[in-house]
Amino acid sequence: MKEYIPRLAAGLVVVVLTTVLYAMFTTNVKPNEFAIRQVLLGPNKGISTDLLGPGLHLVIPSYERLHTYSRQIQILDFNDNLDQASTLGKFAPSIRIQTSEGYQVTVDVTVAYRITDPYKVITNVGLGKLYETALVRPRADRYLRETLGRLNSEDFYDGTKRIRAAKEARDKLSVDLEPAGIEVWNIMVRHYTYDERYQNAIEQRKIQDQTVFKNQAEAIAATQEAEKNRVLAEGRAVVSVEQERGRAEVRRITADADLYYRTKVAEGDLLVSKAEAEGIRLENRALQVSGASNIVGLDMAKALDGTQVIIVPTDGASGVNPLNLDALIKGW
Repeated sequence: MKEYIPRLAAGLVVVVLTTVLYAMFTTNVKPNEFAIRQVLLGPNKGISTDLLGPGLHLVIPSYERLHTYSRQIQILDFNDNLDQASTLGKFAPSIRIQTSEGYQVTVDVTVAYRITDPYKVITNVGLGKLYETALVRPRADRYLRETLGRLNSEDFYDGTKRIRAAKEARDKLSVDLEPAGIEVWNIMVRHYTYDERYQNAIEQRKIQDQTVFKNQAEAIAATQEAEKNRVLAEGRAVVSVEQERGRAEVRRITADADLYYRTKVAEGDLLVSKAEAEGIRLENRALQVSGASNIVGLDMAKALDGTQVIIVPTDGASGVNPLNLDALIKGW
């Protein structure tokens, strides 16, 4: 058992030495990073132009070192309220913009950028995070003040103008930072706040504008109401004309029907009268033939049936002339 102790101790020493050497002589570059080598001593002293990708790289202590930079999009948030700021980047105070009218607008802006060439960053700005505080932040602040400062107070309400000003600031910042190995991805104006003095003024103006819009809307509504009434009146007139035309048509049809009825009745009466006349004619003609006197006699006998007959002498002393009315009156 004692003979294994020296071997175990030797093994531990080897592991410790390996670990120490690993920590001292290697640097790990993460998948979302790239690195650049700096030689501290010797004839090759300075910054190497070669970029090192992700992986484990040999580094000799006190002779050289690696400077790593993120490949990802980095965020710079100009925002006084950290609760509303992005949690993905660095923070800076909100930008105070002096508008063309002399009012102050506090603007919250997000700048998105990324490093494309660490060698340019180091040689133009310096090592470490100096590019954030010495380059991106002051240049973005300057261009935003320049472009947004040309807007008047009401222009901030216009999203198109705000976006156009932010795009202009992004283009200028991109041209400025490109030689330093930094690409500007976007600049976004996220929030803006007027000072209290202008806020009160703009609220009063908006109230006045809304009053004007209200009056205009009421005038338009009155015009539309008058137009509606005119259309309704025209519609009622058309309906009245059509109704009267319908009643006239009913009267015409009724008159035509009455005329037709009367015509047919008259035609019927005429036919009846003609038939009666023809019957009388035929009857008279029948009475003129032989034997007709007998028929008349029979008819007279039928007419006198049940009648009391008084015979009055018409000659002699007691004769009565029924045609001598004077004599009849005296006799009474």
